[in-house]
Amino acid sequence: GFIYQNTSEDAIKKLLSEEKVYYYVGFDPTGDSLHVGHLLPVMAMRRLQQAGHVPIVMVGGATGQIGDPSGKSEARVILSKEVVAHNAECIRKQLSRFISEDNAIFVNNAEWFNNMLYLDFLRDIGSKFSVNKMLTAESVKMRLETGLSFLEFNYMIMQSYDFYMLYQKYGCTMQFGGDDQWANMLGGTELIRRKLGKDAYAMTITLLLNSEGKKMGKTQSGAVWLDPEKTSPFDFYQYWRN
Repeated sequence: GFIYQNTSEDAIKKLLSEEKVYYYVGFDPTGDSLHVGHLLPVMAMRRLQQAGHVPIVMVGGATGQIGDPSGKSEARVILSKEVVAHNAECIRKQLSRFISEDNAIFVNNAEWFNNMLYLDFLRDIGSKFSVNKMLTAESVKMRLETGLSFLEFNYMIMQSYDFYMLYQKYGCTMQFGGDDQWANMLGGTELIRRKLGKDAYAMTITLLLNSEGKKMGKTQSGAVWLDPEKTSPFDFYQYWRN
């Protein structure tokens, strides 16, 4: 029950058994700490690293300035660039405790987004996406009822571009994420196919839910943080014990 969806189970099994695979998970620095909901994709990264594959840990210094609408009933608070940069550094330090830096790549997508020209992005990347298809994504459909800003609507294209850039820079062929990321991840595999004529793969991990059946995150009451200053070791233990 750990894996929820994948683009091609047979192809992924073959790839992982025959090659050293570069794979990535993205973490948006919308806070200065990860929470327990992030642990599941981190576990997947760690297991594959132990099996000899190479994780690319991507902190979203650019996408964190927008906020993923997936699984959200309303828009996130827009953070300043300074706060996002601070959060990104905090999260990078946290992740390095789980993922060995000896055989991993740590990147920040601000590297390729910060100096990008809007018109170039629209022509080169925006032209590869169908609005009709984007509107069928569950994450978008849910928000259309409550209101979805154009800013957030761009998030899928930005995440897709991340996968495309990591494929080009590092030969990254696989992406992992929570099951609410499925449409964004498929966007990336499709962009790589259309721009490069290459195959890339995606695998989602079952979301960690609280007792009310809602996604475990910092916006739900009772967030369980991985920072001992935010959730003490005692409270962390008691949460799971209870």
